[in-house]
Amino acid sequence: MHSLKWVLLDSIRRCNSLRYFKQLHAQLLTTGLFYDALFANCAVEYFGKYVGDFDYACDFLKQLDWRLSSFPFNTLISGYVASNMPREAVWAYRRILRDGFVPDMYTLPAVLKSCTKFLGIGEGRQVHGMVIRMGFCGDVYVQNSLVHFYSVCGDFGDASRMFDEMRVRDVVSWSGLISGFVRVGLFEEAIALFLRMDVEPNTATFVTVLVALGRIGYLSVGRATHGLILKRPMGTLLAVGNALMDMYVKCERLFEAKQIFDELPERDIVSWTCFISGLVQCKHPKESLELFWNMQNLGIEPDKIILTSVLSACASLGALHYGRWVHEYIDRRGIKWDIHVGTSMIDMYAKCGSIKMALQVFNDMPCRNVLTWNALLGGLATHGLGHEALKQFQVMTRSGTKPNEVTFLAILSACCHSGLVDEGRSHFRQMINEPYNLSPSLEHYGCMVDLLCRSGLLDEALELISTMPMPPDVLICGALLSACKATGNVELPQEILERLLDLEPQDSGVFVLLSNIYAANRRWADVKRVRWLMKEKGIQKAPGSSVLEVNGKPHEFLVGDTRHPRIEDIHVLLNLLDNQVRLEGHFFTHP
Repeated sequence: MHSLKWVLLDSIRRCNSLRYFKQLHAQLLTTGLFYDALFANCAVEYFGKYVGDFDYACDFLKQLDWRLSSFPFNTLISGYVASNMPREAVWAYRRILRDGFVPDMYTLPAVLKSCTKFLGIGEGRQVHGMVIRMGFCGDVYVQNSLVHFYSVCGDFGDASRMFDEMRVRDVVSWSGLISGFVRVGLFEEAIALFLRMDVEPNTATFVTVLVALGRIGYLSVGRATHGLILKRPMGTLLAVGNALMDMYVKCERLFEAKQIFDELPERDIVSWTCFISGLVQCKHPKESLELFWNMQNLGIEPDKIILTSVLSACASLGALHYGRWVHEYIDRRGIKWDIHVGTSMIDMYAKCGSIKMALQVFNDMPCRNVLTWNALLGGLATHGLGHEALKQFQVMTRSGTKPNEVTFLAILSACCHSGLVDEGRSHFRQMINEPYNLSPSLEHYGCMVDLLCRSGLLDEALELISTMPMPPDVLICGALLSACKATGNVELPQEILERLLDLEPQDSGVFVLLSNIYAANRRWADVKRVRWLMKEKGIQKAPGSSVLEVNGKPHEFLVGDTRHPRIEDIHVLLNLLDNQVRLEGHFFTHP
């Protein structure tokens, strides 16, 4: 009998079939082991993992005497929650209530947790009613569950009221409400609550509040929180280190983020993802690719989030070789494509000059959203395929995908690059009227002004500028000046010229263009005035640059820059080419 007991116990633990379990159930009944607490608890663990028939599970447990212990039933409900079957947990709870089961203070928090998982606000309120009827309102464990439930479901009125009514609050109480605020984007409220805490924060508190600090860029409070963490042993925990690094990245403080990254005693995929993605977000694509290769050399498998960031870096650098490698890696590893990966792939191919591959990836995607369409339309616009972009836009709207502001920016850009004036006017009107009723931004007006100016419609462009709800920016002024240069007209409305005086110091292009227009018309006094204005504002002409990919590695060259590590080899090769050209009898002549 003793050996049979352990054989049956082991069989239940290894069971993964309801049919087989029913056979074991029969053996438990015939051997009299059914009411053994060890077998009951083991059976409950099985139900929480595998059973698809919760009525059978409830009938099984009904045969036990729940008046002796609620543990098996609480374990069943918790098992459903842990196995991502939260609705089954609620159904099982209701069923055993009908059978006469009386819940205790451990049952109700488990049911509330299940309601939280599927945002069942109605079901949770019913459980709250049971809490009141059972007299558990003063139990801190139950109160914390209610605070967490209401905050995650977005009902911050009830969550705050429950929190304020608590006579005793522990760190879980505070952390539950803070995390609820963060989940729905109420970051300032979360930070304010954190600053009010009168108990010692734990790891979960710090991690959650660091997320909020990063999202709204509260660097000073973030640094102060970092100081608090350093005074506690949790400063060495990986989760806290990752959260600190993410906060600094979101605040665009890469030096501090790198310090955290370098000092981590160990790194997981979250650590690498955070820093690689942060480098891409902060416009350091080359460094992100270098870090990605370091990660590869260490044998760490990238996930989809890292691969998406790497594709964005490739797009920024025009590194088609790297981008193709990522594409092949995804296919080779059998990584499942999703909308994020597909959209990044389309964007990469389009920005690296391979619009054909961008279209192929787009056509192979089983599902798309507005971001996917925007990536394709933007790529077509950049490649001057205006008619194709308009055709795809029609396919997009017929498919039921609603365009947004970025979509129309891509379409107007496509019209601008292809000189489609009538189509540009039509889509601009379509954007601001029914059924979309979108408000044009400065970028939309800029595309229209550029389109009109390129087509020689300077008066219409000036009329459009006069209707703008915001002052023109450097790009609009540049488009007007380019049109003036093309037509030989140097006269612009005074308010446009005055606007040039308010341009931000880093924008040199407009000032250089205006100076060139004056010079072409021999207005040397105006040329001198513009140059003096640039000097007074500290504006310097930005050097030209280009990026060249050699053996899969991108190299950036700036005009007049001698810092490239192989600058001597480059000059030797240029001299050889120059000599070869001269030997062949070709000479450069200057006018």
